Amino acid sequence: MLLAGVNSYRELGTTEIIFIALFMVLYALYIFRVVRIARSLNAPFSTIFVKVFLRSAAFALLIIALLGPSFGAARREVQSVGKDIMICVDLSKSMDAFDITPTRLEKVKYEMKRIVAAFNSDRLGIIIFSSEAFMQCPLTYDQNALNLFIETMNTNLVPSAGTDFGPPLKMALEKLGQDNSRITQTTSKIVVLISDGEDFGDETNQITQQIESKGYKLFTLGVGTEAGGSIRSGSGYRQDRQGNVIVTKLNPKSLQSLASKTGGRYFEINESRNDVARLINTINSIEGELMDARFIDVSANKYFYFLLIAVILLALDVLLHVKTIKI
Repeated sequence: MLLAGVNSYRELGTTEIIFIALFMVLYALYIFRVVRIARSLNAPFSTIFVKVFLRSAAFALLIIALLGPSFGAARREVQSVGKDIMICVDLSKSMDAFDITPTRLEKVKYEMKRIVAAFNSDRLGIIIFSSEAFMQCPLTYDQNALNLFIETMNTNLVPSAGTDFGPPLKMALEKLGQDNSRITQTTSKIVVLISDGEDFGDETNQITQQIESKGYKLFTLGVGTEAGGSIRSGSGYRQDRQGNVIVTKLNPKSLQSLASKTGGRYFEINESRNDVARLINTINSIEGELMDARFIDVSANKYFYFLLIAVILLALDVLLHVKTIKI
């Protein structure tokens, strides 16, 4: 909780109100009892109010200390540090293969939500692609928006004309390069390419060289098995022109090559292996950039002053004795 301004307090909660009410009721009964006894003994009882004052003041100070009073202006620097992560997701028809349960794409969507949750202080964006690339979600801190876009992803959102890594990597490079608001010179911009590895583009090598020259990290995540899987189509499976069932297989070599050329790493998801946790840890190990720095006015919690005075009053209460009635 950040306390700002002068004479700022935490609001009274139900527990504090109950304790205050209980103290007032019990202490009122105590005073009534002492006064009644003093009157029955024809003894003066006005001195008991010295004790009442000491104990009431000490109790009130304890309550104030519990509320956390803040006063006195101070300036504190608040820094925002993070990374920009652009996730490129292959939505070609091969991602509907079910060699991974329930399908490659459904597994990717589940794991992407884990990635979003892991980087809640970083900006993430989503690019979907097949033979062409489309911006699904620009760089944002809004996790709800990211999860909504992830949930709506399907292979009908992009043309079904094969897979080309060039367009999504080029778009990621452009979008990451458009932001010139960083106040430091170090780079912490990351591209994550998720695919089954079947690249039919011609410009991929050229784009990866540009990514490397910029100092961006490219991590690739292969999805599928090398044994491959068929793709559902209606009540049957997708077939080629000769009527044979199409079997799409993971091709890790192209993804491994992309990662190695840019100083990144290759990870994989299949039925027996899930490297998403390793991917998250690897990205976390990259130092974030100082995105923003500003000064804000804050007030320090000065509860200890009130607590110290309350302790002194309680000590006086123990040491002080009245002459007529000892309480």
